[in-house]
Amino acid sequence: MRTRPPFRGDHVGSLLRPETLLLSREKMKRGDITPKELKMHEDRCIEEVVKFQEKAGLLSITDGEYRRESFHVDFISKLRNVTSSWDFDKAVKLGKENIAGKDKQMPYIPYIDGKIDRPEGGIEIENFKFIKSLTDRTVKITVPSPTMTHFRGGREAIDKIAYPEMGDFFTDLARVYREELSDLGDAGCKYVQFDDTNLAYLCDERMRENARQLGEDPDELPETYAALINDSIRHRPSDMSVCIHLCRGNAISQWFASGGYEPIADKMFNLTKVDGFFLEYDDERSGGFEPLRFVPKGDVTIVLGLVTTKFDTLETKDEIKRRIDEASKFVDIEQLALSPQCGFSSNAVGNLISVEDQLAKLRLVMEISQEIWG
Repeated sequence: MRTRPPFRGDHVGSLLRPETLLLSREKMKRGDITPKELKMHEDRCIEEVVKFQEKAGLLSITDGEYRRESFHVDFISKLRNVTSSWDFDKAVKLGKENIAGKDKQMPYIPYIDGKIDRPEGGIEIENFKFIKSLTDRTVKITVPSPTMTHFRGGREAIDKIAYPEMGDFFTDLARVYREELSDLGDAGCKYVQFDDTNLAYLCDERMRENARQLGEDPDELPETYAALINDSIRHRPSDMSVCIHLCRGNAISQWFASGGYEPIADKMFNLTKVDGFFLEYDDERSGGFEPLRFVPKGDVTIVLGLVTTKFDTLETKDEIKRRIDEASKFVDIEQLALSPQCGFSSNAVGNLISVEDQLAKLRLVMEISQEIWG
């Protein structure tokens, strides 16, 4: 059994929130309870979700992202001189493919109003310590990729007085992430995941055109982002694994983008010096396995997201094993692993499945991984 993450059977991290937790968050917004009281409720819910993950047989344990409204907004908003905006005239127009037939929606856009920095004490340090106190298994901390502060707004979302040169912004941003990883490492963290929608969006021609309209070259961004990510992790402890999860959108069983990995695969796999890539592969939106031919031989692990979190239908072992066999034609099976395609609750509302469905899918991942890799 592999002892260093990513594991042969793994998961992305976010899990369905209890209704009581959602109600407590609404009460806090109304002023009916204090932030301290909300945190106490979060603690209790995290205690339970840790037990849930252990029950599912998972080797990596997260907090289910129970302290967040969404996978990225809460973390990014804690950075100094970063503000959120819903003024999308200046940002990438992302139309959401909405299976419910509702109006298309637009995503959160971060704006950088001054020199970027971390808050005192960091962002995820105390949360990591709390999760670690609850389990003997490997704790995984999920954070938004550093690219999430750039792609949706581009140059126009970054103050030109604070950062007349984009290189200075990327340098500061990478330093902030290095500091966070260093403090996490000092606390005992050995597993961090960057959640990155932007690299996956660069597989969608519509998104690539939106990037061009912001003055960016979609052919150069994979290299730019690889350099940013590498700079962000270059001083990580030697026993810390850092992975990237690519996502095309995962809000209430909806998505934003489609397209195979071909436009980014060569540069992403060969320039980004991470320990693993969690790749969506649950349906035709992600294309075929051919781009995996660019994966370098060695220690990097490709975690195939073959089990969908968007719908309740449970995949069969035979179909998942068949697809793993197909992928192994392009990258050695010893460099492969298995997970769900995304989290189950990338924002607080969660996908349109039940807790029972969630458990069944996680158990399926772990059973198949055990049967293939032992």
